Amino acid sequence: MTLSRRQTLAGLAGALLLPALTRAASAQTAVFRIGALNPVTGAGAPYGSGMQKMILAATEMVNAAGGAAGRMLEVSAEDSQTQPQAAVLAAKKLIEVNKVQAILGTWASGVSLAVAPLTNDAGILLMNTSGAPALSVPPANAKGLLFRFQATNDRFGRAFAELATKEGFKRPATMAFNNASGIGNTEGFRKAWEAKGGKVVENIVYEPNQPSYRAELQKVLAAKPDVIVMGSYLADTTIILREWFQTGDATKFIIPAWAANPDLVKALGPEVTEGIFSVDSISNEGSAAYKAFDAAYQKTMGQPGANNVYAAMTWDMVVVLALAMEAAGPGADVAAISAKLREVSGPGGTQVATFAEGKAALKSGKIDYQGASSILDFDQYGDVTPDFAVSVISKGKIERKSVIKL
Repeated sequence: MTLSRRQTLAGLAGALLLPALTRAASAQTAVFRIGALNPVTGAGAPYGSGMQKMILAATEMVNAAGGAAGRMLEVSAEDSQTQPQAAVLAAKKLIEVNKVQAILGTWASGVSLAVAPLTNDAGILLMNTSGAPALSVPPANAKGLLFRFQATNDRFGRAFAELATKEGFKRPATMAFNNASGIGNTEGFRKAWEAKGGKVVENIVYEPNQPSYRAELQKVLAAKPDVIVMGSYLADTTIILREWFQTGDATKFIIPAWAANPDLVKALGPEVTEGIFSVDSISNEGSAAYKAFDAAYQKTMGQPGANNVYAAMTWDMVVVLALAMEAAGPGADVAAISAKLREVSGPGGTQVATFAEGKAALKSGKIDYQGASSILDFDQYGDVTPDFAVSVISKGKIERKSVIKL
């Protein structure tokens, strides 16, 4: 069929008009794209699903309030598998295909350290729940676009040292999984313990994915410690404790809560796990922001929010990001939004507990989003300082005994 001149001109006019119409439609439906990169499988699996679902729930809350600075939030979700290699592939997809402007909720330090170069190169935000000290400084935090919602390993180490002092231990030893998080935890403890005038009697770094850690354990026990401080994950902790129990040794253990959790008790039983100290950062449980998160978590997961401190962190990530977008104004780029993150969550403004409250309060001045996961006073490195819960496993139950404030 031959087109008439009039039809051809009409077609050309339509083609020229299409970009303008597309731009207009885009302006009316402007979005800010978020990548939810969480440990749905792997060592972080007990927490990852809840983390991801709270990103989605908080996003729905923001969008229901009209979005942030005229933009709706759009989430693309991926599983990091708690593995750096898998996380890098997922992050590349989020950045290159989904065109996200922020990645939220990386969990293991190895994952966050592997993803950080990609987010830096893309000029987008990375909000994580990892502990490695290397995440505070260049090259990982080279552009000021990395924000940590979990305690650093150094802070965990200080909490371990405070607990060891309180319990009267004199001869601690350490065992660390050979990655940034495991070594960071035990090194943080060593520095804090030596600052108190103490000495670590043995320090072992072990390799992952071994069927047995008997040789490493025997070397530690030969130093006759009265407590072993762990920088470990669930799978390796399970093997080490099983082999320790078989020796009949009475040494105590201080273990991060992501390893000393209900799954550990389930795997080993009450007798093996009796008396273990479990330490974790805890949410800002007295805040109105925590109440909002807890209600959303119970509705979505059918469990109390206290069961997943990392989900409280990812909830906060969305809220703080959206408030920073609102403060930065319509069309603000990632750098401008990043520059507002401390402003909307730092001290001195009107205290708010939800995005809707903060959005309204920003019209008349400065705000201070209190945070569900902690008081979100980001320091110069983008780090926060939460409180820590000390729990003891007794008769198969993990019971909170005290709170440590640094």
